[in-house]
Amino acid sequence: MPEREPWEYSLYVPNDPRAVTVSRRTLRLILTMHGLIRLVDVAELLAAELVSNAVRHTKGPAALRVRWSAGVLRIGAWDADPGPPEPPVPLDGTLDAEGGRGLALVRACADVWGWQPLAREGNRGKYVWCELAAA
Repeated sequence: MPEREPWEYSLYVPNDPRAVTVSRRTLRLILTMHGLIRLVDVAELLAAELVSNAVRHTKGPAALRVRWSAGVLRIGAWDADPGPPEPPVPLDGTLDAEGGRGLALVRACADVWGWQPLAREGNRGKYVWCELAAA
């Protein structure tokens, strides 16, 4: 049974393609320890897409943020680039493309997603997030 108390984790990662694997494995461990194993497969896919975009399209560090509150899992990726993410393209139009499907997969698999620019204590960047309901 999942815990009812809210919790939140942040994992800061370097700008390195291996950060995606580290983020996925860390997320799997977090969700397993909190009794949310049924969300692991979709959550891993979403986290991999968000962190991959953060690492691939920026030059600085990134972070995976995971929050559980009121039966909703929020997965997000922070990066140092304040510019908006590329808009999702239709999945059916990218079947042969090597890239460009990340946010389309997020849009298709998550209950809701969005992004927001961040500016705090001199740090700039953006936070791209999505949510999965436990029900």
